[in-house]
Amino acid sequence: VQLVESGGGSVQAGGSLKLSCVASGTNNTRLCMGWFRQPPGQAIDGIAAIDAAGRAAYVASVEGRFIASQDKARNTLWLQMDNLKPEDTGLYTCGAAPVSSGCQSYVYWGHGTQVTVS
Repeated sequence: VQLVESGGGSVQAGGSLKLSCVASGTNNTRLCMGWFRQPPGQAIDGIAAIDAAGRAAYVASVEGRFIASQDKARNTLWLQMDNLKPEDTGLYTCGAAPVSSGCQSYVYWGHGTQVTVS
């Protein structure tokens, strides 16, 4: 499985960006997908994920500002980011876990897309 992110960039505080993550080579493996963020000099952390039932969950710092969504084929994951803040700056990476694992084991990763908010 390959994951490719796109949509990052530089924006001013209060602006918006929409990230995309496309999964290929899934061989009909059903995937749960999520977004992870690594701020400069900090560890990577999960910020949004969609479970096997299609429900999205968020960390508190992005709740109400970010919306994660996934297409019915579960091959594309988006992250709509509104009202961006400087602390949202970081490398945003898409991860995927097989539904068969209970969506617990993120074993597939993209290379990330950089978001910079000034």
